[in-house]
Amino acid sequence: MASQYAPAVEPGGRILIRRRPDTAAERQRLTEPRDDLLLETSASDEPDGARLPARFVQDEGPFSRYERTVAIDGDELVETTAYRLTVPWFGWLFRWPVARVLARKGSSNSWWAPPDRLDATQLLVVGLLAAASMSAAFVNTLFTQTVNFAADDFGASDTAIGVAGAVVRGGIVLAIPAAVIADRIGRRRVIVAVAWLGPLLSILGALAPSFVVLVATQAVARPMGIALAFLVGVVASEEMPRNSRTYAVSILAMAAGLGAGIAVIALSLADLGAGGWRFVYLLAAIWCIVALDLTRRLPETRRFTAAHIVATMRPPRMNRRRLLLLSAVAFAGNIFVAPASLFQNNYLSDIRGFSGGMIAVFSIAVGTPASIGLILGGRIADTRGRRRLIAVTVPLGTAGIVGAFAVGGVPLWVLSLVGGMLLSAAYPALAVYRTELFPTGNRSRASGLVTAAALIGGILGLLSMGALLDAGWSYAGVLTTLAVGQLIVTVLVVVGFPETAHQELEALNPEDAPIDLHELDAAFPHAEPGES
Repeated sequence: MASQYAPAVEPGGRILIRRRPDTAAERQRLTEPRDDLLLETSASDEPDGARLPARFVQDEGPFSRYERTVAIDGDELVETTAYRLTVPWFGWLFRWPVARVLARKGSSNSWWAPPDRLDATQLLVVGLLAAASMSAAFVNTLFTQTVNFAADDFGASDTAIGVAGAVVRGGIVLAIPAAVIADRIGRRRVIVAVAWLGPLLSILGALAPSFVVLVATQAVARPMGIALAFLVGVVASEEMPRNSRTYAVSILAMAAGLGAGIAVIALSLADLGAGGWRFVYLLAAIWCIVALDLTRRLPETRRFTAAHIVATMRPPRMNRRRLLLLSAVAFAGNIFVAPASLFQNNYLSDIRGFSGGMIAVFSIAVGTPASIGLILGGRIADTRGRRRLIAVTVPLGTAGIVGAFAVGGVPLWVLSLVGGMLLSAAYPALAVYRTELFPTGNRSRASGLVTAAALIGGILGLLSMGALLDAGWSYAGVLTTLAVGQLIVTVLVVVGFPETAHQELEALNPEDAPIDLHELDAAFPHAEPGES
């Protein structure tokens, strides 16, 4: 009897059937519209859905297709839920927790879920951006992870490594035009372009006949990854609701960690011989698959669309105070972060005697748990605010990393883990400021300029560390000195940054007219999530 009321399953969808005893309490519970992961509305003949059979559809929520029916089968109530959840690339991670919520066995307020109720377009975009973050991180990590092995192969010194890192980071000048163009013609087209260019140009590193040529190829390829990374952040901020922006950044950072982790795992290929590092560059070809998916399914952001419907093409005036403050934080922070990252493998191999495979094990063992910091940091920043989180995690995390460069054995692993988790917790809050504090018309440009400031700070840190190491300084001594930059970051954030949690982007940037994303969808609908 119940089957005649069961909803049809859409292609790619799932169906969940639960049987409950036919009691008054169960009837009341199952015939009330849900208001958790989604908001339901009754589609039955009886508007309140109180009579059986009852049928409900999604009013607000993340599903691209959704229908729930409640029917009587003997002395049981049969609740049948058919749904389709489109999360590109990472849908398998959410399949089980979403099914638990729909089965009324889990909560939509759990750690894995965003504080806000997302819609289907936002889920589609987050999934695609996560894949793009993997690609960007692989391209951005490739040179950092392989430079020590390539330098040994070509006979380059520590000073040469520092200079090479600075030159590659200096390629940011090639990424700035992408930021400017994205504010004029849209985020989507520029993202698609750099998503193709990043991996294709990276492959050239495998063919480099000298260290100079290797550096030259990556000085062109890496800026494409950088542009992809900051444009991904712009799109995430523009598409996500006000209480979930740092949640999105934390998800994207975890995906970026996975992309970087693939580069780290591939580092074991360097143990194959003097030129084994070249095989790592060939793996960049796999990210062309992501570029193809972005080409097919990534929509333009709704805020950019709205801005160009209601305003002229001329961007608003840049808030110079905010730009200088954010640039100073990015510059000061990367004086420490860039050399700590680039020279970690050098320290592990030259001082602690780690092989390429052992470095990969260390990076995975230490870096994977640090993703917990990303999730917790993103949620805390969204629910309790950004500034207090940064004030605590940045100094303590920096101390942990400095300590890791002074010791070996178990303390090396523990301090790296703790320091990495704390700095990971601070990352979503620091990163989201770059896009929250600027209006739509120059949000991409501002993010690119702040990224450039970060890279200039990184160049200074790299050159300083390479020269000081060649002058006989210890790793811990150099990083202790460079850690002053992290203290500057903490002070500037606490004293100069506004608290942006729980505020719409238009409230933070009055230059933008208030918009309603759902009204905009009604006027200018996208293709259904998952469709080309």
